[in-house]
Amino acid sequence: MTENGPTLDDPDYAQFAWARFRRMLNWMAAASVAAALVALAWMHYYGGGLTIAIGLATAFGVGLTVFMAAALMGLVFLSSGSGHDDDVDAQGRESTRRPDITD
Repeated sequence: MTENGPTLDDPDYAQFAWARFRRMLNWMAAASVAAALVALAWMHYYGGGLTIAIGLATAFGVGLTVFMAAALMGLVFLSSGSGHDDDVDAQGRESTRRPDITD
């Protein structure tokens, strides 16, 4: 445990944090499907007829882009909330600190 709270090294907290991450991904999967459907509806309404290839490319392109953004942001929140960012920052500061040179 760091001074900021529990980390993913604690099995109970890790289970809780990963469950929260999976729960968020489930909601974002639904948001990705909704965004893909909105994009398809918009293209159908304003663009006229859609071919199967354009519809699939749009649905997968929009849906996967929204889902990937959500997954990456979720990992950022997981890393920040679990204290891993602070640990890496502290290690980086220690490795770049110059030794005191006294003559």
